[in-house]
Amino acid sequence: MTVSNSTNNPSLQHTLDSFNDCIDLIHRTLPDIHVHLVYFDHLVGSDALYRDIINPLTQAKEYELQSLFKKSQYQLTTDSIAVIQGILNGQVAIFHKENVYLLDAYKPEARSIDQSETESVITGPHDAFVELATSNISLIRRRVKSSRLKVLKLAVGEVTKTDLYILYIDGIANMDYVRDLIKRIELIEVDAILDGHMLIQYIDDSPNSIFPLFSVSERTDTAVSKLAGGKIIGILDGSPSVFSAPSSFFEFLASPDDYYQRWLLGTATRLLRFAALVITLTFTALYVSVTTFHYEMIPEDLLLTLTESRSRVPFPPLYEALLMEVTIELLREAGARLPSKIGQTIGIVGGIVIGQAAVQAGLTSNVLIIAVASSAIASFVIPSYVMSASIRLIRFGLIILAGTLGDLGIAMGIAYIIIHLSGLTSLNTSYITPIAPSYFKDWRDVFIRAPFWAMRDRPSQSNTPNKVKMKQKK
Repeated sequence: MTVSNSTNNPSLQHTLDSFNDCIDLIHRTLPDIHVHLVYFDHLVGSDALYRDIINPLTQAKEYELQSLFKKSQYQLTTDSIAVIQGILNGQVAIFHKENVYLLDAYKPEARSIDQSETESVITGPHDAFVELATSNISLIRRRVKSSRLKVLKLAVGEVTKTDLYILYIDGIANMDYVRDLIKRIELIEVDAILDGHMLIQYIDDSPNSIFPLFSVSERTDTAVSKLAGGKIIGILDGSPSVFSAPSSFFEFLASPDDYYQRWLLGTATRLLRFAALVITLTFTALYVSVTTFHYEMIPEDLLLTLTESRSRVPFPPLYEALLMEVTIELLREAGARLPSKIGQTIGIVGGIVIGQAAVQAGLTSNVLIIAVASSAIASFVIPSYVMSASIRLIRFGLIILAGTLGDLGIAMGIAYIIIHLSGLTSLNTSYITPIAPSYFKDWRDVFIRAPFWAMRDRPSQSNTPNKVKMKQKK
């Protein structure tokens, strides 16, 4: 057979040369009918391979092949690039004389659907996304049985050519947002994108901000609720999480549990999260500020206890607090990187042993241990791990400001955070909607979780053409 290097004239030899040194490529020959099969065994399903390709071909005579190849599943291809790309996408290339046919048999190995380890809930569904994008789409389709659910396919990564699916509900999602998101993705020029968290850093509005501007979730029910709210979902093949846009700061403080229990309980839990946000940001910083500059703020009885506790500590409160905060972060990272059972042991035992030893050695005070532990526990109350990590890093900045400027430094730090949040946008929408701009009706699903009958409209941030999501009366 003549070897052809033309992209418009695919040949068996040219295809095999393109995959030179690819030991995982399968080249199978059926000499009786002069057919060659080329595919990657780990990308195709064995059942589909034998049922739809090998068995029909081995049972057919050579003069019957033309009628067999006229079936719709056999795609005649005249472009060698399309043949190579098809093989890489899990298709089987069938070479017969001068013709090449592609037949889809894509079924890679994937882990089974399980519950999310990073977004655990007490009540509600427990199924979570996996690394296979088609399985993730099927999980959403199972919950959204509507032809209005649209799925667009893109590719990202100049080398990896990773599949990316954009999902939205026609008539609910704002098409200007859809087009804007697609335009941003098409402008990406990078060799490889391996995860959704990596992708959103290329397309968000403020890449240098510490705050996450796209909401990311591993939970199927969360993704469906975003779609129903008029938002857009992105599913990257190989990533077990999906991202949604546009997003607001307050989404990261909400949990699916809020909607699966009575509204009074959901409201109390949500208010507790806002309290935890304040505690984890300011508790340690307030300790540093008060013990360095503002002893007059401490009640007299507590002042005696605090003075006695700090009498043996040789460091200023700022160094003392930074030392303990860094130690807590080291324990947290060690617990996260080690196997789960060992990590839990390290976190609990390490915290108790190091804290007690530090107090006995006079490196820190008992009160600071309480403040640091309270701040650490409060950070775990925030449902989003990415937002929790951002808040923990900001806490170090507030501690330094408190140690140098006292309460004025804390006030300046908080003011800067608020100003920064006010200037952020997600897909060109305000990041702190519905606070600025103010949409008071949306507050019923921000600071509290109002009864379902009171939340008739979709979020204003979605700017949806169909604002009403429920017409049921109380």
